[in-house]
Amino acid sequence: QVQLQESGPGLVKSSQTLSLTCTISSGSITPGYTAWGWIRQPPGKGIEWMGVIYYDGSTYYSPSLKSRTSISRDVSKNQFSLQLISVTPEDTAVYYCARGIDWVYDSWGQGTQVTVSS
Repeated sequence: QVQLQESGPGLVKSSQTLSLTCTISSGSITPGYTAWGWIRQPPGKGIEWMGVIYYDGSTYYSPSLKSRTSISRDVSKNQFSLQLISVTPEDTAVYYCARGIDWVYDSWGQGTQVTVSS
């Protein structure tokens, strides 16, 4: 069990870049098969897995978002980040960072609302 917290601006203008950071406490990014991921839920829609990053920097993204998504990590700061470029109002959602092991996400941040204005 680890603790995570998302941070970043809650409002982003259309066509700009959405940037969020997840800070890990009571845990750390360490070598292994643990995935550090970003998940979002648009209003009125289901959960959408966006992508993950591993300790070595390997990343995997949802095919629908791959062209616009970049996940990075800073081991020294115990953080990983999300960048989503060219956003539209359809990207408005609650964004979560989470830890995943074999597709089971056992630890989640509280989520942060991001609204993309027209």
